[in-house]
Amino acid sequence: MNEQLRILVVSHGHPTVSLGGAEIASHNLHLGLNGLPNVESVYLARVGHPMPRHAASALMSHRLADNEVLFHTDDYDHFFLSNRDTQAIRRDVLRFARDLRPHVVHFHHVLGIGLEALFAFKEAFPRAAMLVTFHEYLSICHNHGQMVKRSSGQLCNSASPIACHGCFPDITVSRFLMREVFARGMLNLADAFISPSRFLAERYVKWGLEEEKLHVIENGIAVETGVPARELQGRKPRRNRFAYFGQITPFKGVDVLIDAISRIPKEIWGEDSSLMIFGGNLERQPIEFQERMNKLIADAGHRVRFYGSYQNSEMPRLMRSVDWVVLPSIWWENSPVVIQEALLHGRPMICSDIGGMAEKVRDGMDGLHFRAGSSQDLADRIVEVLSDTKSWDRLRVSMRQPADYLSCAREHVRLYRSLLLQKDNTTITEGLAPLLPSPQV
Repeated sequence: MNEQLRILVVSHGHPTVSLGGAEIASHNLHLGLNGLPNVESVYLARVGHPMPRHAASALMSHRLADNEVLFHTDDYDHFFLSNRDTQAIRRDVLRFARDLRPHVVHFHHVLGIGLEALFAFKEAFPRAAMLVTFHEYLSICHNHGQMVKRSSGQLCNSASPIACHGCFPDITVSRFLMREVFARGMLNLADAFISPSRFLAERYVKWGLEEEKLHVIENGIAVETGVPARELQGRKPRRNRFAYFGQITPFKGVDVLIDAISRIPKEIWGEDSSLMIFGGNLERQPIEFQERMNKLIADAGHRVRFYGSYQNSEMPRLMRSVDWVVLPSIWWENSPVVIQEALLHGRPMICSDIGGMAEKVRDGMDGLHFRAGSSQDLADRIVEVLSDTKSWDRLRVSMRQPADYLSCAREHVRLYRSLLLQKDNTTITEGLAPLLPSPQV
């Protein structure tokens, strides 16, 4: 009997506990892999406070699927991306992994887990292929991995210990150098890196990772039938419902969006247009940002409506009520899941003209671009689409289809097998048995 290709997908969070783009992407890959013949995927996700740890073991099931396990750890150093509790990695995680005997270990993040996990898995499974998918610039940038300068809010084009010290004067240049050397050294243990956007991949090459190790593979989603267009009513119906989906943070540009809405002349906006915000966590943001947001919200008045946080499973229902999706982020972004969702449901986008957003949303085809951080330029784009009643239909016709999670999984499997074949060729010359499972997928 042919042996299955066994894969361990490691994520920094489980989407049922921590709903974020990286969690959704990693879990979709896990589901896609298990949808392929002769492939078995197990999903290991990190959890921490406020979820309590179970008994003595750091591993928990929490009523998840049989092939999904949680790893509880809280002793994490955010600066060095380091897990101080290496004993839990060796005692619990590696013991679990040895029972699985994975051919592939695929990290979708080290946040909360620690870079030490890469070393531990490499040491325990030297003949397995180990990969890391990047979802932002956390290994490069200590400012939440956003590559935005703290003092000015300007985009950072190139990180260095000296430049990083400029953002964090209380942290010495030598300490930033230690962080860079440690992070790059641990990451280079991986056999390959995956980036959902070419833009992010180029940033990591510029930072010092080997270009031949980097592969661009788009995140896949569960592609089902898109919801129909919103039914228009009234004598002069317009596609005038704009929506924002995501967390409300300083980097996401929600303040830029609300400011833009307030700048639109009343005779163009009318009484029937609205900005619908689906997201939360404003209360967890810096007080200065909260105060700015509260003032902008008060100035915008009834033009803005807040609907609170949402679950990813609610997206089809929410998309039914909107016409346009706006992505106003002021940082480079990578591959926001909401782009895939908007493509699936045929909702044209208006997005910042930088990073992965500009790469994924083709200007004039999938949506429109505006100058990042400029409320006035965003307002001008909204005025354009409100004034041109045919723009929505034109864009909807030319929008591309999103990547589905099965095709994404197939592309990953091709890379996995290629890496394992390379390892086979190396180990055979050393007198070791080949490790490549068969048949090919």
